Order: sequence, then C-alpha cells, then structure tokens
Amino acid sequence: MSNFDGIVPALAQALEKRGYSDLTPVQKAVLELGQADALVSAQTGSGKTVAFGLAMAPTLLDGAERFGQAAAPLALAVAPTRELALQVTRELEWLYEPTGATVASCVGGMDMRTERRALDRGAHIVVGTPGRLRDHITRNSLDMSALKAVVLDEADEMLDLGFREDLEFILDAAPAERRTLMFSATVPRSIATLAQGYQRDAVRISAAGEEKQHLDIEYRALNVAQADRENAIINVLRFYEAKNALVFCNTRAAVNHLTARFNNRNFSVVALSGELSQNERSHALQAMRDGRAKVCIATDVAARGIDLPNLELVIHADLPTNPETLLHRSGRTGRAGRKGVSALIVPNSARRRTERLLQSAKLTATWASPPSADDVLRRDDERILADPAFDEPVKDEERGFIEALLSRHGAELVAAAFVRQCRSSRSAPEDLMDVAPFTPSREGLARERPAGEKFTHRDEAPSRRDDFGASVWFSLSVGRRQNAEPRWLIPMLCRAGSISKREIGAIKMQPEETFVQIAADWADRFVAAIGPDRKLQGTILVKRLDGTPDLSRAGYQPPSPDKKPHRGKAPFDPNAPKRKFEKRAPTPADQRPAAAHEAKPWAKKPGKPKFENAGAPKHKKTKKRPS
Repeated sequence: MSNFDGIVPALAQALEKRGYSDLTPVQKAVLELGQADALVSAQTGSGKTVAFGLAMAPTLLDGAERFGQAAAPLALAVAPTRELALQVTRELEWLYEPTGATVASCVGGMDMRTERRALDRGAHIVVGTPGRLRDHITRNSLDMSALKAVVLDEADEMLDLGFREDLEFILDAAPAERRTLMFSATVPRSIATLAQGYQRDAVRISAAGEEKQHLDIEYRALNVAQADRENAIINVLRFYEAKNALVFCNTRAAVNHLTARFNNRNFSVVALSGELSQNERSHALQAMRDGRAKVCIATDVAARGIDLPNLELVIHADLPTNPETLLHRSGRTGRAGRKGVSALIVPNSARRRTERLLQSAKLTATWASPPSADDVLRRDDERILADPAFDEPVKDEERGFIEALLSRHGAELVAAAFVRQCRSSRSAPEDLMDVAPFTPSREGLARERPAGEKFTHRDEAPSRRDDFGASVWFSLSVGRRQNAEPRWLIPMLCRAGSISKREIGAIKMQPEETFVQIAADWADRFVAAIGPDRKLQGTILVKRLDGTPDLSRAGYQPPSPDKKPHRGKAPFDPNAPKRKFEKRAPTPADQRPAAAHEAKPWAKKPGKPKFENAGAPKHKKTKKRPS
C-alpha cells in the first residue's frame, strides 16, 4: 500500500524505492492539476523535476499501469543547458522505471547520429535543449505528432539565454491539444506573455513555502582586502573541508585562473565553463560525484541545473550581478533537507553593494572576516581529534608493530609524526591582511554622513600619492601606443601581484612603457606573486628597476623649477591686484570702409526679396538664375 495519495501507483513505488517519505510543496501542488496546463513558479532545489514528472504521468499513461511499445514520443521536456537536460533525464529514468518508459536525450555537444538512432528505435519521453531539439524537428528525426505534454523547465533562464525563437518553433510544431507545463524560478512579463500565447486556461501555482526554501543555507558575507580575495577563498575551502564545494566566477578567464592556482595549491579541482566540450563537462561532474574532485570552479551558465548530492559549500568568488543569480547559485546547496553554506567574498569597495544585493534577495547574511590561518589550523586539529579511526580497537595483527614503534620512538614522536603527516596532505592556509570590521546598516544603505555630503557607492576616500613613502619602481612593457590605461592596469596589478591599490603609487605612462611605483614593503611579495616568468596576462613583461626611472629617455622632460613661464606670461601671484579691462580707443583700421568683396548686397532689407535677382527667369538648361 502506497503512502502517496493521488499519485500513479507505479511512480509511487519509484518514490518509495528512492527513499522519499514526503513530497515537497511544489510536488503536492501539481497533483491537483488534473489535465490542465500550469505556470509554476518554484525556486531551484524545490523538486521541480519530480513535480512535472508526477504532473504529466496521468496524461501519458491514460489509466494504464505501464507504457506500451515505444513509438513517437508522448512527452517533451526542454531545459536551458546540457547539464540540466542530462540531470532531468536521469531523474525521469528512475521515476518512470516501473512504468517501462524509455527516456531519450537530445542535447548540444553530443553525437547527433546516436540521438537520431535512439529516436528511430522509439522513446516515450524526450529531454533536450532548445537548439538541438529544433535541429531534430527540422531534419524530421523527431516526430512531434503524438505529443501529449510539453514541459519547459527553467523557462526564465531559457528566455534570458536567447532561446525564445527556438521555443516558439518547438511549441508551434507540437499538436495544439497538448498540455503545456511551464516551470520558472521567476515569472517576469516575458514568461507571462509566452504562457498566454501557448497555454490554455493555465493554472498559476506559486509553491507554498517558496520563501522558506533557503532556511537550510547559512549565508556568510566575508569582508576581505582586494588583494586577499583568492587567499580568502583558499582559507574558506580549508576551513570547511566540504565533500563538494562550488566556486562561482563571472567569466571564463577567472575560472581558468582560479583552476590553475588551486591545482598548484594541492586542491582536487575541476573547471566547468562554456568553452569545454560536453565530454569534458561530463567527466568533470562525474569526478565531483565519485569523490575524485572536491572543488568545482564554474560560471553561472555552465553550473545551471547541475545537481551534486554532497554539495555543502558555495563560494561566490565574484559577486552575483542580481538577486536571482545569487539565489540560483546558492540553491545548489541546502537541498533535500541537507544543510549548506553560501559564502560571499566581499572586497572593501563592494560592501554596500553586497548589502543592497542581500536586501533585494530578502536574505540575511552573517558579516564576518574570513577564517584566518590560525582558525584553519585549529579546525584541522579538531578534525584530527574527532577522526573515527581513534574509535576503532587495536587489532591483533597491528599490536606487534605498534609496540615496536612505541619502544623505538616513544609516544610523543609517533604522535608528532602522525600530526605532521596529516597536515602535509593539506594545503597550507594563507595569512590574510587585517580589514576593518563592517557593520551593516539598518536600512542596508544608510550611514551617518555630515550634512550636505553626497551619497557615493565608494566606501573609502581615494588615497593620496604625494606622500607615498619608500617605494620600488617597476617597468611594464606596455604603454600609450598599446592603449594602456591605469583603470585596467591597477586591477591587473592587484590581481596578479596579490596587492591592493593602496600599495600602488604613481603610474607614469610612456609611449612604449609604463613605470609603476610599488610600496617597498610589498615589492618582494609582488615579485613572488607574479611568478618566475615575470609576466602579466602572458604578454606584459615586468622588470624591477634600481632607483627611479629615467623618464627623459622616453621623450618625457621633467619640469625644471627655473623654467621660464609659458609664452612669456608672468607667474601667478595671488596677492597681485586685479587687472581692470578698459575699452581701447578706436584705431584708423576700425574706421576704414569695407572692401568691395566684403559687401553684402544679398542682405535682407525690409520690403525687398532676399536676393536681388530673385525674380529673374531660370535658364532652360541649367535651371539657374543668371548672375
């Protein structure tokens, strides 16, 4: 006897076999649809895949317990990314296994001939991405004539990615009497318009408890110095030691950079970005699932829809651009009742922006400093003491060797060797710079300002460079002719040299070279951070100078204190009396008559035409009036 009322019996058996004891709010809501269309808003991690699998089962089976021989597809599920489409395929396979259903996938990056053969053999349910499904429909390899249900999963994301035309093509190719189920995290105007055009009397469902879905996620905003962003990520990974951790970046270049650095720091890490092939992406996710890798560095689009059962930690290396992205990122963890941590790496200059982002997402985060090196080492000691290996009794075959170790080295040396071995297998934590603690304001924006002060998103006043102090000059092999500008040189130097903008002094731009002043206390660290090849971004060569640069050799002449004023003008004297401008007397040149060629006979006069010959007849050939 099944514990799930209102569900097709075969699917109820699959849920029990999978270990389900209860349904999520969105799964309960779709059971009341019957045969109606639906527009469902539910966030990531709310069980949407199982929900639409349960919703379309009565339509597909039509009272039967099992499917018959597979022929033309009965259902079509469309997902925005390859990973999400494959994830939906795996979920529907175990959910519909007792019914004997055949589930086929059609996603970009896979062999289209293999997919065509699978469709020719027959499939009850087809899952795919918009572009690849349109290709199959155009090539007549996907028969849409027997479709009873079409599901659009993550509909808002598909529209954001520019798939509207493909979706409309797919929906137009499907039978008009089909059921259309749309699942979306948000319902903007574009989704509402799409639903009005392709659904009939759709039921609007907003999953109960949708606002409480992130209660299992602990949000932490970690305030760091700009130069310590990557070091803070290393300490966070070391502190939590999560089974699976996901680090989000905004660009592919940032993904590649962090992947290379974390590999060098002895982290088992994989990358997930749009430039990888489907085979590489599949291998990366499989490495995370089977434990060969613990850290995945990904962009937002690449990580859309992936499901890692052991994901305990999400780190935002680059801040999300909007509240929806923050929720989607964080929703990768804290799923199915498991706890998770979402850590935002917040540089000094982005503290207020982060607070506004959290407010817009209606989230409450704990503001703190990232774990220090001492915090990480203390956490390591706690793990060693709590290691379950100490709870196991000594085996008879081990007792002889243990006694030999203790008699030869003593208990203290044996324990010290054990501790050193445990610590050597992990990456050493980073020593972070101290940052002033940040206390979020009550409204999220306001702070105490003097009267008349204008609001600015920058929290720190620009530092002065005239009293920079002891420094070391460096030469960069890029100048004005290569369109070098301080606005992109400074972030590059901070990122590659592990420094902040406070450690950068004057920047002297030359046609083919740029001289940069670095604080003397940070010069050695800057050199060590950029590496032995002494290059930035692979092409810009960095050279340390002895003393100050010779700016005159690049065509720049430093001003001389005894240089004469420009154009013979006297230097400015603030105490000098103000000059009075008097009207000069007219000169003979002012009294001379205008030259003949300066006469203006065409000037407009009262009662006369603008041109003196305006009434003359036009020439027959040139159509011009005679001069």
